[in-house]
Amino acid sequence: MDTFLDRLAEQHGIHTTRPSPQNVETPIEAEVKRKLLAALGVPFDGLQSMPDPQQDTGDLGRAIPRSYVPDFLKNQKIWGVSLQLYELRSDRNWGIGDFQDLVELARFGAELGADFIGLNPLHAPFLADPERCSPYEPSNRQMLNPLYIAVDKISGFESDPELFPRVLGVRQSELVDYQAVADVKITALRRLWNSLRSSGFPQSDAAAFQDFVQERGEPLRRHALFESLSFHMLKQARGTGWKSWPVEYRRPDSAEVVQFAEAHRDEIKFHMWLQWLAHQQLGNAVAAAKEAGMRIGLYLDLAVGEAIDGSATWSEPEVYISEATVGSPPDPFAPQGQDWHLAAIHPRKIATGDHAPFKRMVEAAMRYAGAIRIDHAAALRRLFLVPVDSAPDGGAYVNYPQLDLMQILSTASNKFRCVVIGEDLGVLPEGLQDDLVEGQILSYKILSYERDEEGFKPADSYPQLSLACISTHDHQTLTGWWRGADIVAREEHGIVSPEISAQHEEERESEREELTGALKQAAVDPPIRQPSARADDAKLEELVISAHRFIAKAPSLMVAVRLADMTGEKQPTNIPGTRDTYPNWKPKLSVKIENLKDVELLVNIAQAVNEERNAE
Repeated sequence: MDTFLDRLAEQHGIHTTRPSPQNVETPIEAEVKRKLLAALGVPFDGLQSMPDPQQDTGDLGRAIPRSYVPDFLKNQKIWGVSLQLYELRSDRNWGIGDFQDLVELARFGAELGADFIGLNPLHAPFLADPERCSPYEPSNRQMLNPLYIAVDKISGFESDPELFPRVLGVRQSELVDYQAVADVKITALRRLWNSLRSSGFPQSDAAAFQDFVQERGEPLRRHALFESLSFHMLKQARGTGWKSWPVEYRRPDSAEVVQFAEAHRDEIKFHMWLQWLAHQQLGNAVAAAKEAGMRIGLYLDLAVGEAIDGSATWSEPEVYISEATVGSPPDPFAPQGQDWHLAAIHPRKIATGDHAPFKRMVEAAMRYAGAIRIDHAAALRRLFLVPVDSAPDGGAYVNYPQLDLMQILSTASNKFRCVVIGEDLGVLPEGLQDDLVEGQILSYKILSYERDEEGFKPADSYPQLSLACISTHDHQTLTGWWRGADIVAREEHGIVSPEISAQHEEERESEREELTGALKQAAVDPPIRQPSARADDAKLEELVISAHRFIAKAPSLMVAVRLADMTGEKQPTNIPGTRDTYPNWKPKLSVKIENLKDVELLVNIAQAVNEERNAE
């Protein structure tokens, strides 16, 4: 063992062991330690003296700061509807769910008895490369996605007959055609921008836009500058991510970038305007939810990281680790580990200063949200970092300043009166679960994960300080799960072998029996009968409604009901492990917003959940 190297790694929060697929801790190779030390800005030459200790990682006995939980939640249980905003269909949108659809859905959800609408991350994507559409690999988490702007609701908009056929085409498509949607929306937005520039903005809009630009400051300007460069580089066949740009354009402070900014002032202002429009319209949706009586309003998801070549890493290169990416260690389902190709904020920078990156990212969401979900809550204490050009199993855990991050969450949460939910699935660092409870951060409970040796856990075993749900964007609907559609999909897309798939199908048969038993034990009304795996939709409706009654019975303060479950969707949102073989993040709902009220299953689920949530 290289004792000095181990001590140096530990000083900088690098773990010296990692889990194996057999869940046995194995030593980290010396070369991995050296690469991660270099990635953290601590090159190792074998001769230097010991460095200053790493900043506090949250284990020095400080009190756990508490996040906000509204008083009414202490004696009431609420529920809401979760969905992907882009999947919404309507008679007026432009081929992708937008902020006006969100207004209408919030009003409809409130009529059903829901207290919140849960959404996928609304972070800014690569606008010049709309096919990079995963909301969990955004370009910048501090900015919003302009594709969600309802163009027809902008002051001064007039219908353009030339664009109508294109709008109709993307509206009628079965999948979100991101490229076509972006083309038609950006074309219309540029025309409107030019028109308003010529005729003059309404005085109130001009003042509000100027205030927005001043308030958001340099981060907004750099994001708009990145977007302008991204479109410019696309025309030059240089690519939309900055890592493919000429070297002189890879930093926002270079002479060439400064010169570009001077020559493209109007284009930069246009992209600032898009952010302002998104801000205005999302704010309208927040107001609509509150006016409709929703006590939480919007529940927003926060991605765990950003793309390595996007706006965030280009705008603030000193904040991010450039020589390692976020992933996960080897486990039985991914024996080689995983590299998520996400940029990590440096642990020494993430919580530093009045304008700490984590604070800005959290507040960017909380200003609109009554609740947020922290994706991969383990990142509050550690991230698994994979050195660039290494295989995923050549990474190691690196500590993050947990208490500092929880303090930021607590302060922002209480400032904005925003509930915090931590996605705490999988293997967590020892003691983190207790810290989350003490910090009043709700746990995240998914029905299929809440099992032990005896089967599905009873509903009354769910912790009160939690959000419970049946399925999420990474899962089939309950009907799809019952039929084993997820098992079939993993085999069809080459994620698992036929032999493993057959084993999973055997296990699923037992799981069906266990779930039926749990529903019976919970005394859901009406009593549940176990349908076959091949049962049609009508025969599975009783099961679906009973399962929602079951989850609604849980003591959990919040329950999220997935809209895809309520409308009986057949296409999954996302199949983890696939990239080009399945249209992830593109399937639309089968039902328009205007027709949701006529979906019998949806109405029956809402009624069942209301009855259980409101029961004494």
